[in-house]
Amino acid sequence: MAMTQNDERLRRWRLVLGGEGESTGCRLTGRDAGMDGALAALYRGEGERSAGLGGSAPQVARWLGDIREYFPTTVVQLMQQDAISRLGLDRLLLEPEMLAAVEPDVHLVGTLLSLKNAIPETTRESARAVVAKVVADLERRLADRTRATLGGALDRSAKVNRPRHRDIDWDSTIRANLKNYLPEQRTVVPERLVGYARAQRAVKKEVILCIDQSGSMAASVVHSAVFGAVLASMKSLSTRLVVFDTSVVDLTEHLTDPVDVLFATQLGGGTDINRALAYCQSKITRPAETIVVLISDLYEGGIRAEMLKRVAAMKAAGVQFVALLALSDEGAPSYDHAHAAALAELGAPAFACTPDAFPDIMAAAIQKQPLPVPRSL
Repeated sequence: MAMTQNDERLRRWRLVLGGEGESTGCRLTGRDAGMDGALAALYRGEGERSAGLGGSAPQVARWLGDIREYFPTTVVQLMQQDAISRLGLDRLLLEPEMLAAVEPDVHLVGTLLSLKNAIPETTRESARAVVAKVVADLERRLADRTRATLGGALDRSAKVNRPRHRDIDWDSTIRANLKNYLPEQRTVVPERLVGYARAQRAVKKEVILCIDQSGSMAASVVHSAVFGAVLASMKSLSTRLVVFDTSVVDLTEHLTDPVDVLFATQLGGGTDINRALAYCQSKITRPAETIVVLISDLYEGGIRAEMLKRVAAMKAAGVQFVALLALSDEGAPSYDHAHAAALAELGAPAFACTPDAFPDIMAAAIQKQPLPVPRSL
């Protein structure tokens, strides 16, 4: 017998409510019963009842296999994240059978990186393989568009107004001089020539990614490592990657492999933005050609006044300064509103940025155009 619309509605309510939904009169069987059991193990173990996952790796591994069978990948990743945060299963990730059962995602990578010093030798390669898979997926999604968007921005920023004849961009020149059109002669007087700088004289842009590696920024660290590697692969850019907590570590030498970058980070600890910016400032040799991207929730444990003074000094020298509260798909995190407002007053609004929007942010910075801020703070 075909299920009616009302039957389907009762079925869904029964799955949502769990055992408390038995009053709906809907009895779950087969696949629905298995799905209900998987949900109950995670979400219906609060209060006086105990969670159904237990503490053994085999039992949790079986549950991970069940949810991969019953739910789409995006839901599986969310349930894994909830299981780690609700039931404290992170330590079980140090066991090989657990890593073989999980669905890799950015959040799982963050958890593994926070545990990396505790990962036993027998599990280390499995953990690295999980991280490498997530990094490869992100590169496939983001790399081509980033190179195309920034490559176009770099070409446009290299235009000059006194080009040699063979370097003239005639389309741009005509558009720039349309106001000088002479109808009687049916011609345009090119008062201003527009062209491209010759390749050998093109000036490289310098990008410094300054990444907060406190525990709350895990997803941003993962995406930053991938973008850092992509930017470092572009010959028209000179890219530096700096991570910080209360200390500062320059990971530029690892940029050829974002997996190496991630395993060189140390998630957790305090935050000293001022010290990190001081280091970045010391590496700037051509301010007018430099873009500094600070990715942090702005909870400063260092000297607030000095931090703001450094940002003001960099901007006054001609540095393009970009402040991102997060580089992830999760929206704006908890952040220090007072520091965000202070940066906005300096002309550096702080905002959350998705990975898909990051290439456009960088393209605007390269061309010294207003940033396409999703939401000013």
